[in-house]
Amino acid sequence: MANAVITEVTQYLTFKLGEEIFGVDVSQVQEILEMTSITKIPQTPPFMKGVINVRGKVVPVVDLRLKFGMEAADNTVDTCTVVVEVVMEGETIVLGAVADSVDEVIDQQPDQIEPPPKIGTNLNTEFIKGMGKRDDRFIIILDINKIFTTEDIAIIREVERTAPGANAAK
Repeated sequence: MANAVITEVTQYLTFKLGEEIFGVDVSQVQEILEMTSITKIPQTPPFMKGVINVRGKVVPVVDLRLKFGMEAADNTVDTCTVVVEVVMEGETIVLGAVADSVDEVIDQQPDQIEPPPKIGTNLNTEFIKGMGKRDDRFIIILDINKIFTTEDIAIIREVERTAPGANAAK
């Protein structure tokens, strides 16, 4: 499946993971939360941090650093959780994504975004919509709907269902 082509001006929330800057379409961002206590769920993959309570709802939290194969990092005063809506198989899932820091909301014109790089046949880059440019830096524009596999979403759903307080939150 080919990557989506960006044809209109879009606003992106930019955030950092390590030294890299990522962007996600603001229309999929619900809110940005300061780091809070995360309830760890046993027997989940390393990228699954656990769950948090967001206004009485159980929200699974993922560590994008680990999902992207980066090293884990200690939380800092800037570490936050970006709460996003992911659409997969026609279903909307709300989850939190841990970011090292949130930068800003930017507008990107279609001519400011290049197609994702062709890295090779063994690497999946379908979750990258394109490479945006801001000053002299690249912004990796993510398709948040394609970051997680069907298996990942099944795990996230199971975590939502079995998390402490899940029945009370519904």
